[in-house]
Amino acid sequence: RTELALKEIMSSGGAEDDIPQAERKTVTDFCYLLDKSKQLFNGLRDLPQYGQKQWQSYFGRTFDVYTKLWKFQQQHRQVLDNRYGLKRWQIGEIASKIGQLYYHYYLRTSETSYLNEAFSFYSAIRQRSYYSQVNKEDRPELVVKKLRYYARFIVVCLLLNKMDVVKDLVKELSDEIEDYTHRFNTEDQVEWNLVLQEVAAFIEADPVMVLNDDNTIVITSNRLSETGAPLLEQGMIVGQLALADALIIGNCNNQVKFSELTIDMFRMLQALEREPMNLASQMNKPGMQAKKPARRENPHKYLLYKPTFSQLYTFLAASFKELPANSVLLIYLSATGVFPSGRSDSEGPYDFGGVLTNSNRDIINGDALHKRNQSYKEMHCLHPGDLYPFTRKPLFIIVDSSNSVAYKNFTNLFGQPLVCLLSPTAYPKALQDQSQRGSLFTLFLNNPLMAFLFVSGLSSMRRGLWEKCQDYLRKINRDIAQLLTHSRSIDQSFLQFFGDEFLRLLLTRFIFCSATMRMHKIFRETRNYPESYPQLPRDETVENPHLQKHILELASILDVRNVFLENTLDDY
Repeated sequence: RTELALKEIMSSGGAEDDIPQAERKTVTDFCYLLDKSKQLFNGLRDLPQYGQKQWQSYFGRTFDVYTKLWKFQQQHRQVLDNRYGLKRWQIGEIASKIGQLYYHYYLRTSETSYLNEAFSFYSAIRQRSYYSQVNKEDRPELVVKKLRYYARFIVVCLLLNKMDVVKDLVKELSDEIEDYTHRFNTEDQVEWNLVLQEVAAFIEADPVMVLNDDNTIVITSNRLSETGAPLLEQGMIVGQLALADALIIGNCNNQVKFSELTIDMFRMLQALEREPMNLASQMNKPGMQAKKPARRENPHKYLLYKPTFSQLYTFLAASFKELPANSVLLIYLSATGVFPSGRSDSEGPYDFGGVLTNSNRDIINGDALHKRNQSYKEMHCLHPGDLYPFTRKPLFIIVDSSNSVAYKNFTNLFGQPLVCLLSPTAYPKALQDQSQRGSLFTLFLNNPLMAFLFVSGLSSMRRGLWEKCQDYLRKINRDIAQLLTHSRSIDQSFLQFFGDEFLRLLLTRFIFCSATMRMHKIFRETRNYPESYPQLPRDETVENPHLQKHILELASILDVRNVFLENTLDDY
């Protein structure tokens, strides 16, 4: 293929014999590297999506070839322009592939620094207008490459919370789609318009806006920062377990999504990552950094959108197998509830229903699924019993579903640390329905202040007040940590997990969420409250008077104290 392409290129550039040998070799080497890079890149999709070992050497080889290709076209640009006819969109394609490599490296490793690398390559394509000439060529497939580049760039910007850039990109993409469909009258117009609608809904999913003095929107990050999790203080006796692996599973009807990432999955993903750092490899600097950082900053994650039961079990088994010693596996389920059909004589781990991870054609619209045939059980329903084999190692489960209570009937068969945090199964009708824009429970775990403002009826806030409330919330978190670690009746599993920063933050936010809902005037039914397995001692945690006083104080700062009950203990 290289030889054939070379002959065509050389003959179009003048008599073959007139071309100096060094320039012929330059074109030959470039064609070889280009072919090799495409071959390796296409091979990436054949690698298994699970397991952390098999893919690394192949990724390394692919990075090496793209490093050489990128440097080569920089060093020999003039010869390649004259003899090969190198076009700017072709340089853009190489840069775009490098951006994709970094993004996939992030997906494989969960190291957010690789997102910054992807961003720097995608940004350079835009700044240098590599794709600007594509519209002049009468080739729709080239325009599709440009549109896909925009979609990929938007995903990376969303993950980095660069919402201002996202808004600019959406405008540009909208113009490009309009031009593309007008010129080529293609059948994929509906799909591209759907992409625009999904992004627009995604960036408007937050129920509360934080505003600067000039009314511009403040972009808030919800990744773990240095001041995020409450510090462990002297005298706090906690376990040494570390969160190593997480499965983030999403299958909610009608929830905002973009690129196989629902808003709930997106929020939980951010709650399990630290703020990214730059690897400081720029496009003009030699080499691309794909080396493993000295220590893992974030737990490894699998993002599973609507997985079938067999896919889910395969990924679970891979995570379980590779889980290091003294480590925790986290399973997050944001999915439609499946309820038992009729009454059962037994009360086993398969008799309370579960959550639906994949929608198939049997599903009707709505949340509850009931089958006429009582002996039939939904194939893609994940029951509590399905997770029993994996409790041989420390397991931390979060279930956000209308049937989360099915997981209250867990049994710890192997004596390993095990905790389930369970969402309310219903929200008060008086609360504005936000389910399409993400679950309130997951919002509390990701951005507790925003969730608190939403249940208090606030939709916008000034930056100064937001920061004051965040400071107060950090104080509340510190006090919750004290309550948990000093409790005499708490199950030891909670303390075993409390040594890990990510799990510590999730547990303190869960208690804050539960205490807030129990004090709120419109959250009056038991099904409106989060639950846990094992149960937390209420009087020492979610109904502790000291914590209730803090919540009322936070409400006072926001001037929404009237939304909450003053003497909650008297109401139980």
